[in-house]
Amino acid sequence: MPHEGVTLLLGGARSGKSRRALELAARADEVCYIATARENTGDAEWMQRIARHRRERPAHWQTREVPQALAQALQSLPASTLVIVDCMTLWLTNIMLQGENVLAASERVLQALADFQGSAILISNETGMGIVPEYPLGREFRDAQGRLNQQLAAMADRVELIVAGLPLELK
Repeated sequence: MPHEGVTLLLGGARSGKSRRALELAARADEVCYIATARENTGDAEWMQRIARHRRERPAHWQTREVPQALAQALQSLPASTLVIVDCMTLWLTNIMLQGENVLAASERVLQALADFQGSAILISNETGMGIVPEYPLGREFRDAQGRLNQQLAAMADRVELIVAGLPLELK
């Protein structure tokens, strides 16, 4: 697959973002799927979601579970790779819950993406279309996610908003 740069897929929960990423990656020869979800949550329904996502991916794709060290994971991939990061929202959650510096971690990821010679499909939730969160941590997260999405969209070659399973090209 030729280098297609960075594609950002934004949308709400259950909007079809992951399915769209699978469609876009279907013709790639070498795919690395980076899953940012944490597995050890003790939540049975969450584990069922993770298992469903695994079943939906082709068996020959490489999968890496990277809840936090995303910049390092991107730096370790060869240029021939199409990488799917699912998802930036869970990655940011993990960074915040571990008390890491969000701005520094985001900068490292943005730089790793800018340096990456392969193609990337990033999945992220659009969190700014809902109500204002009641709690300070929720507002802090929503604001940080909005900033990260804006930075990713600015550097991306292509941006799509996924609504009800339908892609709307923004950039």
